[in-house]
Amino acid sequence: MKIAIDAMGGDFGPEPIIEGVIKALNKKDFIAYLVGDEEKLKKLVPDSMSEKVRFINSSDVINMNEGATEALKRKESTIYKSIDLLKNGIVDAVVSAGHSGASMSLATLKLGRIKGIKRPAIVTFMPTIEKRYSLLLDVGANVDCNAENLTQFAVMGEVYAKVVLNKENVTLGLLSNGEEESKGNSVTKEAFKMIKEKFVNFVGNIEGGDIFKGEVDVIITDGFIGNIVLKTSEGAAEIIGKLIKEEINSSGILQKIGAMLLKPVFKALKKATDYAEYGGAPLLGVNGCVIIAHGKSNSKAIKNAIFQAIKFIENDVNKKIQESLKAHECMQN
Repeated sequence: MKIAIDAMGGDFGPEPIIEGVIKALNKKDFIAYLVGDEEKLKKLVPDSMSEKVRFINSSDVINMNEGATEALKRKESTIYKSIDLLKNGIVDAVVSAGHSGASMSLATLKLGRIKGIKRPAIVTFMPTIEKRYSLLLDVGANVDCNAENLTQFAVMGEVYAKVVLNKENVTLGLLSNGEEESKGNSVTKEAFKMIKEKFVNFVGNIEGGDIFKGEVDVIITDGFIGNIVLKTSEGAAEIIGKLIKEEINSSGILQKIGAMLLKPVFKALKKATDYAEYGGAPLLGVNGCVIIAHGKSNSKAIKNAIFQAIKFIENDVNKKIQESLKAHECMQN
């Protein structure tokens, strides 16, 4: 198995990315194609890993403040070259912590979509009180969606959830402003009817407060709302962590002793809300495996993003999506 890694795209430079690649290579058998400044990257890779690493030289990086369309013209950039490797069949997957918009645009235009899929979607993991993840999609690929798009997201989400949650009977919920079938806007109302008709495990509408309860495995929404949910959740988790720390630091000795006793609880909470635990968000619906990692990814996040790519390939997710589209009669012309 061969995986291209955009080695220069993250917020913190190539160091944590290469460290994550090395951790992944120590656990899994694959060839890493490191795309970036070859001179810099070679210094970060130990000689013992030389047989498992290939270097694709590229000094151009799409910065986070640049428009996604820039990537289409920058053929020497790391993400362009990474996607090109996948398109040409040289690698089996791409992992990038770089410009997510550039990754999505290039993947969609250069790789194309799975036959029948109208729009790809980014799927991510949400922690729940059930001590397991649920899947949320779309979280940023599509700002505007119609009911058919949301129904196809249900197909892709169900397929991927079966793979990563190791669960056959996957439940689906449609994010809305109320549980009743009458709630929602015109798009979600129409999507409700379509999904209900095609999926026996559709539980209906769920509200924002239900996302973290773990009552459904897959939560369906458009990329505009999904991205807001994701960023709000990340921000809330960070603020809660800081408030707890500040409260402990300003407390008396008895409270600090109590906090020490609760340290395993705080550690578990941090782990549950840490994006590094799952690594990245797959772009479902394109003709290939593209994992979009967080720009602030540390080595653990990169390692787990690579593991996601491997699981995606091993389980032939795209083939299963095509089969599921036909089974649910959700093909687009």
